[in-house]
Amino acid sequence: MLRALLPVALFATSASAFTLAPTGIAPSAFHGASVCQPAAAAAPRARYAGPIMGNVKELRERVNSVKNTRKITLAMKLVAAAKVRRAQDAVLKTRPFSETLQKVLGGLIQRLKKDNYDSPLMTERPVNKVLIVLMTGDRGLCGGYNTYAIKKAEDRIKELKAQNIPFDMVTIGNKGSTYFKKRYNVVSNYAIGNAPTAEEATTIADSLLATYLAGDADRVELIYTKFTSLVASEPSIRTMLPLSPTGIEAENDEIFMMTSKDGDFAVESTSSGKVEAAQFPKDMIFEQDPEQILSAILPLYFNGQLLRQMQESVASELAARMTAMAAASDNAKDLIERLSRDMNRQRQAAITQEIAEIVAGANA
Repeated sequence: MLRALLPVALFATSASAFTLAPTGIAPSAFHGASVCQPAAAAAPRARYAGPIMGNVKELRERVNSVKNTRKITLAMKLVAAAKVRRAQDAVLKTRPFSETLQKVLGGLIQRLKKDNYDSPLMTERPVNKVLIVLMTGDRGLCGGYNTYAIKKAEDRIKELKAQNIPFDMVTIGNKGSTYFKKRYNVVSNYAIGNAPTAEEATTIADSLLATYLAGDADRVELIYTKFTSLVASEPSIRTMLPLSPTGIEAENDEIFMMTSKDGDFAVESTSSGKVEAAQFPKDMIFEQDPEQILSAILPLYFNGQLLRQMQESVASELAARMTAMAAASDNAKDLIERLSRDMNRQRQAAITQEIAEIVAGANA
């Protein structure tokens, strides 16, 4: 009976020699200092470090958990980088057709200026109602990409309300639809995906053209995110309808290409310069009336511009996701270092405490 009660008596004696924090460790032990009080060393102490080693175990599990999370964020970063390259390649593939279309369209507009031709898609009219087209992403985990686009739309809505101009909304991307469908009149919404196609752009463009030509909206404004760098994107507003004759002859077109530099991702920008309008000979005979050709090309041009903005928005979203995952991976690395340091300190404190207790017991 005496042997059975001896360990309990020793534990009760040692328990009064040091105190445990709510997390199971003395604050002084966390910093690696000895918890032994010189005046209290006379009492015999038992070897007991269960709660402290339990905290070391918890820290080790948390370190392993953060390491696994970092593997996921690194994988998501590499996947987003690969998708950015594909999105940029899609823009480059459609570029020759877009440039040729702009040349022909610019030449036809110059040719028909003398005839005072007015297309319904190029005619300015009093703005009694605006149709706002907002492009966001379908998913999150991309930093402030969706937040900035939504905030830009909110600012534009405040301006329209201040001018007493009614508006409707069309959202491209699930995030924008989820936010605005409970606040304003969203007449239609579309998913944007990771690789917009010409068919998807045609469906959206036909709906916007029908709304504009029917007189349900006097202006169509597009809010999208313009890609500027891997760490920054700029929400922009562009008037899609009516088309501007001077805007069709296109300003400098800048394309960003992601490359690798010094073992890390980098971005190179290239500018194609202004697309000059095609010069048709004065005696050129068109098989069809130039006005009919222009009326057929304008919707095609509008469709191409919408597809281009969708591709650029997707590239911006993927770049923002890649940057966010890179930052998350860096933060996880720092957290692993801090947790490992704390775990080593606790292990050192536990060993120091055990040695102190053994020495105190031997002295007694």
